[in-house]
Amino acid sequence: MIMDFSKKYVAVKKNGEFRYLFKKGKSIVTYAFVCYFLPGRRRVNRCGFVTSKKIGNAVKRNRARRVIREAFRNFEPLLREKTDKRYDFVFVARGQTPLIKSTKVFSLMKKKLLDLL
Repeated sequence: MIMDFSKKYVAVKKNGEFRYLFKKGKSIVTYAFVCYFLPGRRRVNRCGFVTSKKIGNAVKRNRARRVIREAFRNFEPLLREKTDKRYDFVFVARGQTPLIKSTKVFSLMKKKLLDLL
């Protein structure tokens, strides 16, 4: 059995890209996350994850990022199926994010994001 441990998404990495998405992007607010997005010029969907120190200690911040990352990994095939456009996303974790499961975050993404895109 061959395991594929390659990265499952392409990341938004540069500070200027994050700032541009925060400034120009559309936003969706839920109790689990805030999502900023814009149509991208690349052939893949890209995403970035942000957690502030208000979330809690490093363990909670890492869990919040992991939960959102896993939800996005499950959500991305649905997005590719629904639309031909590709987007850049930035997900900002909120206070409740480390306390909930990735399946709940996935259902929020499906409900909120698929309607707008």
